[in-house]
Amino acid sequence: MEKEKGANKKFNIRSFFRFADKGTSIDMPLFIITMTLLVFGLIMLYSASYVVGIYRKGDSMHYIKNQLVFAAVGFVVMLIVSKIDYRIFKRYSWLVLCITYILLVIVLFMPEIKGVKRWIIIPGVLSFQPSEIAKFAVILLFADLIQKKGDKMKTLQHGVIPFGTILASVALLMLLEPHLSGTVIICAIGVIMMFVGGTDIKWFIIGITVLLVAVVGAVIMFPDLVPYAQTRIVAWRNPEADLTGSGYQSYQSLLAIGSGGLFGLGLGNSRQKHLHLPEPQNDFIFSVICEELGFFGGMMVIGLFFALLVRGIYVASRAKDKFGAMLVVGIVSQISVQAFLNIAVATNTIPNTGISLPFFSEGGTSLLMLLGEMGIALSVSRYANLEKGE
Repeated sequence: MEKEKGANKKFNIRSFFRFADKGTSIDMPLFIITMTLLVFGLIMLYSASYVVGIYRKGDSMHYIKNQLVFAAVGFVVMLIVSKIDYRIFKRYSWLVLCITYILLVIVLFMPEIKGVKRWIIIPGVLSFQPSEIAKFAVILLFADLIQKKGDKMKTLQHGVIPFGTILASVALLMLLEPHLSGTVIICAIGVIMMFVGGTDIKWFIIGITVLLVAVVGAVIMFPDLVPYAQTRIVAWRNPEADLTGSGYQSYQSLLAIGSGGLFGLGLGNSRQKHLHLPEPQNDFIFSVICEELGFFGGMMVIGLFFALLVRGIYVASRAKDKFGAMLVVGIVSQISVQAFLNIAVATNTIPNTGISLPFFSEGGTSLLMLLGEMGIALSVSRYANLEKGE
């Protein structure tokens, strides 16, 4: 009897994360991948940011202190949200989009920071980018609409026009900031969700053709719409042509990555983060990772994001309904697209677009939103397990 009682008291990590009635648990592989990204990201953020923290703020802990607070709050939010029935969020899909529109208009009246208006600043309280909320708003509303449209998604009236109108309106407001990288991410999320949701492939072919014509026309008619784009494309093609100007960021990033070799210089030993590499705590944190942890460190980061994508697809395939499935598809698409673009910029595969690396780059509200969204994905997995009695 004593042995039996001892066995019952044995700690079980899976039971520790049971939140629902009937002992149903969240998807542990997805939870572990998320936590690994979070912890790894915090470690690398401190390593990448302590130098600029000293020079800019007089405090080596400046960036990591803020991030730790948001990470702790985000972790609690993730656990709470994972316990909530994800279908409740469906009721607020249009409300969240309306709030997003309001915030995207308000940000246009905010002071410029580095030549753009991307942050709503509440002095002494916080600052945040409405684009982070816009990503979630698009995911939530698209998931709701795709479930409601059902088989009608293959038609132009139901499967293209409503979604295209929403994407176009959000994209226009974001381009006025200007926030080209955020616009690209949101459009990519929307297109992926439409494709998975059942929109006929022929509409994508027509849409891509119209988009190419529109972009060419916009460049000809409004050459100053995004004034920095042309400069960045030139720097991308040949960063060494202007090492003190437009090519500086890309060159320093490649120098950091190349310096890391296979195994890196060691955690904390990056040389380029000593005021050579711009924004090592944000846009170019992947370069610091490669310099300090080498090729294997960079591949570890890529592998974690790939694992998140694969597990997310698995969770979506087991979802209780189409709304839940599309929520997870949208969330993992957002993270995967953003990670891919950030790494592509750091390696000079695409022109510099100023994209942060999810879970790694400095940005409290972004981390909070990411963890909240992962809470929703875990909620979808939990209700799928509930139906299967796991």
